[in-house]
Amino acid sequence: MAAKDEQMIGRGSEWRRWEPHIHAPGTVLNNQFGSDSPWDAYLKKLETVTPKIEALAVTDYYLTDTYEEVLRQKAAGRLKDIQLIFPNVELRLDVAAKSGFVNVHLLVSPEDPNHVAELHRILQRLQFQAHGDTFNCTRLDLMSLGRKADTSIIDDRAALSHGATQFKVNFDQLRRVMRESDWAKTNILIAVAGATGDGTSGLRQAADATMRQEIEKFAHIIFSSSTAQREFWSGRKGVPLDQLKERYGGCKPCLHGSDAHDQKTVGEPVEERYSWIKGGLEFDALRQACIDPEGRAYVGSESPSTAMPSQVISNIAIGDASWASTPDMPLNPGLVAIIGARGSG
Repeated sequence: MAAKDEQMIGRGSEWRRWEPHIHAPGTVLNNQFGSDSPWDAYLKKLETVTPKIEALAVTDYYLTDTYEEVLRQKAAGRLKDIQLIFPNVELRLDVAAKSGFVNVHLLVSPEDPNHVAELHRILQRLQFQAHGDTFNCTRLDLMSLGRKADTSIIDDRAALSHGATQFKVNFDQLRRVMRESDWAKTNILIAVAGATGDGTSGLRQAADATMRQEIEKFAHIIFSSSTAQREFWSGRKGVPLDQLKERYGGCKPCLHGSDAHDQKTVGEPVEERYSWIKGGLEFDALRQACIDPEGRAYVGSESPSTAMPSQVISNIAIGDASWASTPDMPLNPGLVAIIGARGSG
């Protein structure tokens, strides 16, 4: 109860930097973090990068191993300024883009203490058929797929990585799995890459138009930093809002991460295109951004500006008032309302 009271008298919704797409040492594919104590360097970079990261989505292909390791490091005292950490599971659809396959991401709320196990239950329902067999989206089946695709592979890690390159998720199956699970609908937000190479922008042929629209309608979030995409998904350019709602289910926030696969790019997206979310450091802030993308999500080198500091009341202190349980109140630069007891005026 004390924690709830403290939250109620906090400053309220503020723009905070989120890192929604970042890999970690040991990531299944394209791991370039180095083999000599990579975790210490990785964590130190996250702790010192500017602007400060306060919410982190640890990304890996098909699995959650690196996310679970980040949680262990957090429990051991690292990443003190990062208050929200959640898994981002990257999947490749069986839909070809310009230079690869369309990538989708499962952004998972960590609110459920059993969210890792529940997420694995969802993932294992995804199947890929090849080599006269059916493979589930699990570590053992990915390794088995890797060995069947390349019989010369002996090492487990190599088999896992190769299997991950072969496993493709059928879009209709993913959509059905999500729709048939109340837990998934409550705890998972879908993000889709908006780029040309591995995103929906790569579906440019007339025959792909319906597939592109269905994938983007299915997604809650678009991973893109381009001004054109942000204007389109906010309803400011391209199609009017009513058509955006009819074709795609409404406006969608555009977010962008460093997509780091090495130490140098940890927390450093190209051209300082950082993601900012307005809200508390909780997964619900991301849900709110999906409802109000224009007001709660932004990509840029700095968070959106509000009023001039000289024109903002940042704090109220009540003096000589022993009756006041909270005599010192921080205020948000946005709309603030102070409501007294009923009937007190």
